[in-house]
Amino acid sequence: MARKPNYSFERRERERLKAEKKAKRAAAKTEAREEKTQEQETPEQDDGQAPGSPATE
Repeated sequence: MARKPNYSFERRERERLKAEKKAKRAAAKTEAREEKTQEQETPEQDDGQAPGSPATE
């Protein structure tokens, strides 16, 4: 005999999984954005010369 479907539970479970997936993506996006801003800030804090360029004295 087949089980009685519990539509409301199944729908809530799908929505929960969808929200969890969406939150993970948002967190990854935020982390990537923070890393990108840190990378952009790092070269500006140097002495103004491009990395790898010979220093003239």
